Amino acid sequence: MPKVILLTGATDGIGLETAQLLAAQGHTLLLHGRNSAKLKAVEQTLAAIPQAVTVESYVADLANLADVEAMAKAISAKHDKLDVLINNAGVYNTQNPITSDGLDVRFVVNTIAPYLLTQRLLQLMDADGRVINLSSAAQAPVNSEALAGRIKLSAGAAYAQSKLALTMWSRSLAMALGEDGPAIVAVNPASLLGSKMVKEAFGVAGGDLRIGADILIRAALSNEFATASGKYFDNDSGQFASPHPDALDGQKNEAVVQAIEAIIQRLS
Repeated sequence: MPKVILLTGATDGIGLETAQLLAAQGHTLLLHGRNSAKLKAVEQTLAAIPQAVTVESYVADLANLADVEAMAKAISAKHDKLDVLINNAGVYNTQNPITSDGLDVRFVVNTIAPYLLTQRLLQLMDADGRVINLSSAAQAPVNSEALAGRIKLSAGAAYAQSKLALTMWSRSLAMALGEDGPAIVAVNPASLLGSKMVKEAFGVAGGDLRIGADILIRAALSNEFATASGKYFDNDSGQFASPHPDALDGQKNEAVVQAIEAIIQRLS
């Protein structure tokens, strides 16, 4: 049965590959990107797929939480149900690592924005829904001072901490919602796939993007993930696995959630 699916970071990399595969399956796609021209080009590409039904575009800079709020409101105004949210957008290297709010852009885009977007769209999702969060094999203990923007980190450290923080709030929210909410699953799509981010960060061509797209679609739609809320799937090993030990610590998870909430409240 066709689903209504929101996919962030849909204009290149794993996101674009995922959008093309989902369009070919006939799902209604709500696509997010930072650049309106790139989004329009993706829409045109998907329109050429015979099975494509409905494609909508939403422009937002996830480094700006006001943009995230506005996108959530726009989607809520147009839709009364959302079946799947795939928080795919992410950043590693950037010329401007500090946002106008004084936060590390890796934490904002990779951790805080998907948390805020998920929270604002939960009202559209029922117990059969899914939230798929793009995690990573790179996970490192979260420094609360770095998350709050009070100390600076290298790109690699900020990225690894932001991905663990994402995995931590995924588990925390899954536990809080229980059977009443959508399944919330963190997924490592596989290491060093050939996205623009990987090429710029590591100077390698990377692996086939379809590996990542396939697992995101599996996580979003297959029965295999229907009861996987709160779990972490490692596509390097091809199975559910233990994330970094910190993500299994309820108190540490709650501390990360409280830190994220404090940032959102401060900036609202």
